[in-house]
Amino acid sequence: MDANPVLFQGAPPPSLSAKYEGSFAYLTIRDRLPTILTKVIDTIHRNKNKFFEEYGEEGVQAEKRAISFLSKLRNELQTDKRVLPLTDGQEDVEAWNSYLQYQQSHQGELSPVSWFSSPWLYVECYMYRRIQEALWLNPPVNEFDVFWEGKSQSFLDSTPAITALCTHMELVRRGLTHSSDSQLLDQLFKLLQVSLWGNKCDLSISAGQENSQKGSPLDSLDSLRAFVLVNHSKQVWSVLAAARGDGQGQRSPGRVDIVLDNAGFELVTDLVLADFLIAAGLATEIRFHGKSFPWFVSDVTARDFEWTISQTSAANHKWMSACGVHWKRYLKEGVWSYHDHAFWTLPHDFGDMASRAPDLYASLRSAHLLLFKGDLNYRKLVGDRDWPHATPFHLALRGFHPAPLCSLRTLKANVQVGLEAGRGEELSTTTPTWMTSGSYGVIQFCSSDREQ
Repeated sequence: MDANPVLFQGAPPPSLSAKYEGSFAYLTIRDRLPTILTKVIDTIHRNKNKFFEEYGEEGVQAEKRAISFLSKLRNELQTDKRVLPLTDGQEDVEAWNSYLQYQQSHQGELSPVSWFSSPWLYVECYMYRRIQEALWLNPPVNEFDVFWEGKSQSFLDSTPAITALCTHMELVRRGLTHSSDSQLLDQLFKLLQVSLWGNKCDLSISAGQENSQKGSPLDSLDSLRAFVLVNHSKQVWSVLAAARGDGQGQRSPGRVDIVLDNAGFELVTDLVLADFLIAAGLATEIRFHGKSFPWFVSDVTARDFEWTISQTSAANHKWMSACGVHWKRYLKEGVWSYHDHAFWTLPHDFGDMASRAPDLYASLRSAHLLLFKGDLNYRKLVGDRDWPHATPFHLALRGFHPAPLCSLRTLKANVQVGLEAGRGEELSTTTPTWMTSGSYGVIQFCSSDREQ
């Protein structure tokens, strides 16, 4: 498959789907998604007393209805039933139900849109939206975050690693006034890799099982270097350095947008990277993009973002607290800002953004650099399709290119492009799980829609 580089011509490859029995998509929908739903049901049930204390009998009845809804959803998934329209009246319902109609027209009337017959990306996103529907249809528990316990515990369990990373950042901050470009380059490379490997802490992949970072991430970078399949850190530096200019007032550093993935330790790695970019004069503004409701078990919401910074600033450790104080100041001064948009929690891949969310696409065009964190963002960047691994990254993006962009992603789904010819075939022979184990990663950059 990878013997020769493949140029994208004509129709793109098929979407990854559970209809291919034995595939990673099939195993995910058969095994992992029902496990996640079971954990969600259990979490709601375990909070029954909390609901009673806060809302009385009304809360208990809402809990029962939500559990009944989710139990029915789990059965629909496991028995490959039709995908149903949303009914909760939220602003995104029309977009979701229109997408269902699109899938039906694409598959044909004789092949109903169902859990195992449709694109994996679609039905996995759909499951998380239906989890929210179960809550939104059942006030007063409609604001309950079923994934909160795991996300907050992941942060707390990673405290030693967070302390080490914040200590490193404060030491770097002290020396920035005397740092040469080569020293800044070295620190950028380190923190890009820390942010990359922070992406291993993904609770949706572990089906909600504990998945925190224990030791200092900086100590592991040398041993992990061989597992970075694509490392375009130099291109990232070039974009940032070009925006900064020559220091004589010719240009000024610009805006970097970070499209977040997981809360917990990974979010801290992203905050430290963003802190460095501001402190080192490589950016003047950072915009963080998260989800507007709980998503894929551990994705960052506004609550997670604010809680993480608050917890960090209140820490007993001197340097951990110092980082949190800096981050609060960045937010207060408008140097940092958090944004969410309904498009991030729709089933569309990013190739649809310009037409489906032109306001978001226009905003991203104003950034000097876009950093996309994690596996789901990568899947949406390249359409979650069965691309040959040697397909150039810019071709797999299929026209999505609001600004220079870079994906920092550990591989946890069987899609990866932009590899040297034959490399994917070699890895498939020596390490059959290389695309799904989270052991390999990429720092993959694209400067334009025409060349990488």
